[in-house]
Amino acid sequence: MNSPLAERLRPKTIHEFIGQEHLLGQKGALKQILSNKTLPSLLFWGSPGIGKTSLAHIIANELNLPIYTLSAINSGVKDIRSVIDSAKRGGGMFSANTPILFIDEIHRFSKSQQDSLLEAVEKGWVTLIGATTENPSFEVISALLSRCQVYTLQPLNKSHLEALLERALTTDQVLSRLAITIESNDALLRLSGGDARKLLNILELVVNYLKAEKEIVITNDIVYKVIQQTPLKYDKSGEQHYDIISAFIKSIRGSDPNAAVYWLARMLEGGEDIKFIGRRLIILASEDIGLANPTALVMANNTFQAITTVGMPEARIILSQCVLYLATSPKSNSAYMAINNALTIVKDTGNLEVPLHIRNAPTTLMKEIGYGKNYKYAHDFEGNFVFQEFMPEEIKNKSIYKPSHNKREEQLKHRLSLQWKDKYDF
Repeated sequence: MNSPLAERLRPKTIHEFIGQEHLLGQKGALKQILSNKTLPSLLFWGSPGIGKTSLAHIIANELNLPIYTLSAINSGVKDIRSVIDSAKRGGGMFSANTPILFIDEIHRFSKSQQDSLLEAVEKGWVTLIGATTENPSFEVISALLSRCQVYTLQPLNKSHLEALLERALTTDQVLSRLAITIESNDALLRLSGGDARKLLNILELVVNYLKAEKEIVITNDIVYKVIQQTPLKYDKSGEQHYDIISAFIKSIRGSDPNAAVYWLARMLEGGEDIKFIGRRLIILASEDIGLANPTALVMANNTFQAITTVGMPEARIILSQCVLYLATSPKSNSAYMAINNALTIVKDTGNLEVPLHIRNAPTTLMKEIGYGKNYKYAHDFEGNFVFQEFMPEEIKNKSIYKPSHNKREEQLKHRLSLQWKDKYDF
């Protein structure tokens, strides 16, 4: 009974598993995989403590497949090759018992480590199941990503967490023998941040703290006292995470450098992933600054590269510089609005014909039927501009890009108005 509560309550079957109904419900993708008994390589993406590891082992049990487990934190290429060699000796090559290779925190593997998995996955020596808390599009190499189905796991909601508490008190061999009453569970739920493992760890700490009592009564005050943490502590996977990143983005958008760097400090002090912050700055540089200062995107992208190379604690200085630069830059959302407007038009009008004169004409036949005919090469004209039609006939005068009111785009607007005259309303 020395194992932690979270480990004792780890689900062994689908029926014991709590949450992820979108994947395990009657029409869920994983439910279909288990029913069909055909397992592709998978990537589970989601926050900590929501069942990624448990789900991998349940799949292995349900399909009666051997499973090898590696953690990217303490495994290298040598470990990967050792497992693959064992798998090849045991069958592989898409045999009925092709083993599962489960890699926890696969996003921590370097490119060379991920590369070492490719042949084994491609040739079917193993079926890969990777677990990651980071967006696989950014952290998993494209060659490996293309060979895997990606499933997003959702944080556990209140009903899931309450069901887990009930199971702990009624079925665990240790807790079920104690007289435990949860008088209020708000603190337990809030501090867990949707993380089942954290919830059970907190519960176990509180119970151990109160164990000398004849009756164990758990209240919010006792939970906070034991954990020595207020409900406003920054939590990367909880409500505060989303509130603070929202405040951060809105402060930069609102050109308040003081507030922006304050919210940056809150995230850094709370242990937020610096690459998550960096990615948000790249998006913001186009969405909220855009053409008012195109260098903002260069700054944000270079910042992401720099903090990835340097890491903390020095990355805080680089992030601060970028945040202050973006907050004090002129603002424009014209690029953001333009692509949204264009997408709406595409959805409304469908596949409009490309005008003949700007079509590609690689063959003689295409040239004979008019492809590319009368196209005017802009660089042959004064100012590298000549008035001609580039839009489909049905929307030929449709204005999509609207310059914002800032110095740079006012200049763009003046030049575009001179070139296009009354064709577009800039």
